[in-house]
Amino acid sequence: MNLDIRLPIGLMFALFGAILMVYGLASDPAQYARSLGINMNLNWGGVMLVTGLILLYFGRRAGSKA
Repeated sequence: MNLDIRLPIGLMFALFGAILMVYGLASDPAQYARSLGINMNLNWGGVMLVTGLILLYFGRRAGSKA
């Protein structure tokens, strides 16, 4: 059985990152006053989305060689 854990974990990170980025874009900027005006939902959503896409890329690339 050829199971690559990068595919489901990459999909999970990409999905949660996209949801977090949409929430960060749609939320009220006034709620970020406590964090010095930094939209952490948008920042970490982007990090999670990029990480998920990298995992998906390497998982798909490794699967195509088999």
